[in-house]
Amino acid sequence: MRMVDLIIKKRSGLALNDEEIRWMIRGFTDGSIPDYQMSAMLMAIYFQGMTEQETSVMTDAVEHSGDTVDLSPIKGVKVDKHSTGGVGDKTTLVIVPIVAACGLKVAKMSGRGLGHTGGTVDKLESIPGFQTDMDEEEFFETVNRTGLCVIGQSKNLTPADKLMYALRDVTGTIDSIPLIAVSIMGKKLAAGNDVILLDVTCGSGAFMKKLEDAVALAKEMTSIGERAGKRTAALITDMDQPLGYAIGNNLEVIEAVEVLKGGGPADLKEVCLALASDMMYLAGIGSLEECRVRAQEVITDGSAFEKLLEMTRAQGGDAEYLKDTSKFAKAPFVMEVTADRSGFLMHMNAQECGTASSMLGAGREKKESSLDLTAGIVLSKKTGDTVQKGEVLARLYSSKEELLEPAAKRFLGAIEIGAEQPKARKEVLARVEAGKVDYYID
Repeated sequence: MRMVDLIIKKRSGLALNDEEIRWMIRGFTDGSIPDYQMSAMLMAIYFQGMTEQETSVMTDAVEHSGDTVDLSPIKGVKVDKHSTGGVGDKTTLVIVPIVAACGLKVAKMSGRGLGHTGGTVDKLESIPGFQTDMDEEEFFETVNRTGLCVIGQSKNLTPADKLMYALRDVTGTIDSIPLIAVSIMGKKLAAGNDVILLDVTCGSGAFMKKLEDAVALAKEMTSIGERAGKRTAALITDMDQPLGYAIGNNLEVIEAVEVLKGGGPADLKEVCLALASDMMYLAGIGSLEECRVRAQEVITDGSAFEKLLEMTRAQGGDAEYLKDTSKFAKAPFVMEVTADRSGFLMHMNAQECGTASSMLGAGREKKESSLDLTAGIVLSKKTGDTVQKGEVLARLYSSKEELLEPAAKRFLGAIEIGAEQPKARKEVLARVEAGKVDYYID
């Protein structure tokens, strides 16, 4: 078998067979297939696409290219959620305690932020003492004892995906639906959970800018999950503006705590309730409506917040910071960004808001970049709000004063103020499961 023949075959629009795909992934992982040939294959896939069978087989090959996790030592139904990324997306911090308080087990591996998107591991590590690195035995024991644990990804989990992603990043093939599906589902299946709920974000701050593309990706991923024997569904959620008001690591933890205490922004709470209730529904706890009622109950009675405290203590964190979020370190430099005219906030480009937050020190431009855990943005206005000239749109936080001005300029470039109030967008746009799509918009 020769890689050049497979490249020509795919370039010509033909489907690769199972043996060819597995041989290719093995060869690329062990180094016998060079980067330049895999780059050519990725570009051929970008233009020609893949069949459902090709995508499923490639996902399986990626899943088994390194370590896989056997969660059988954990008692009960194991559930997982994956978001395709966004700005201000702190949903994991809210929904993991909710579903654990409702009796499900959450053995979750999460990632770090890069570019304009934030990472759950970084946010958790902004809680003093919180450890996201533990061995498998301790991981299992913690989940069995507390019902939940969130750690960083294994160093040898899906190495084929890490190698392919690095190539896609520099060859303009990131936004290929089958390749995104392979990347996400390879990791999710390797993590070993029984139930997978996908949060496919859509809008200016997401990979998928258009609803139809988000639905297509959700269909691809739910099909892969179901073919692999996992109960899988996807919600399409709005990421055309940041989720909630806080962007930045400890700022987002504080906002997540507000939601678990019964407050917080309405959009964040709505998305979290939708995700949590769907995870519970997929795990067989009850109907979607019954699960939503139960999710709200564990927020109201405080048991979801208690689960967050329990997880924090179990992973070495100081839970007193969650009980009293004023204890979190504060950035020494703050700048208020104000409106230059009156009107309605017509649009807020989420990606540009995320980039502005990264410029303040809250995000990474490279994997090795260090983070300022106090840096970020707290919005005062969201899309659709009325704005008066001179009114505060947001407050920017950083440990370096010289970063404020360029970040403020970037943030203001993301804001559009006009004369007409825009139509309100729903937080959850659609639901996808086993070839079925339910739209929640007109």
